[in-house]
Amino acid sequence: MADVWTDISSEFLHLYPRGRRLLAVAGADAERSRRSADELSAALSATGLQVERVHTADGDEQALRTEVIAPFRATAESDSVLVVSGPSALLSETARGMWHYVVWQLADDEAPHTIAAAIVDVTDPANAKRRFADYCALPASFGA
Repeated sequence: MADVWTDISSEFLHLYPRGRRLLAVAGADAERSRRSADELSAALSATGLQVERVHTADGDEQALRTEVIAPFRATAESDSVLVVSGPSALLSETARGMWHYVVWQLADDEAPHTIAAAIVDVTDPANAKRRFADYCALPASFGA
């Protein structure tokens, strides 16, 4: 497991130390986000935390809300994390508010997502690296 996932796990747990937490791992390639979320889930589990994993290939917001998030919130377990992976649709304008923390994974020259708390370059999945984007440097047309 790359150190980046352990570091992001530590950051997430520092910011959200307890409760029922929702974490999204999204990107332009939904299958690639699955692999990244599996790595991050392993890092979170290594801390002794209860982690639930779900992947959505299409990012259907309504299905996620009713079939995944509502049941997760309704269970008795009070200290766990739900890690959901999928496409960029997980971060649509109406869906982005569901998540406590968002990881955007990208490869090569793909653009970062401005809503992400963490951006990870997985061009070489075995050596994933955290990227820090300077959104002030983006052109005004970015995301339009």
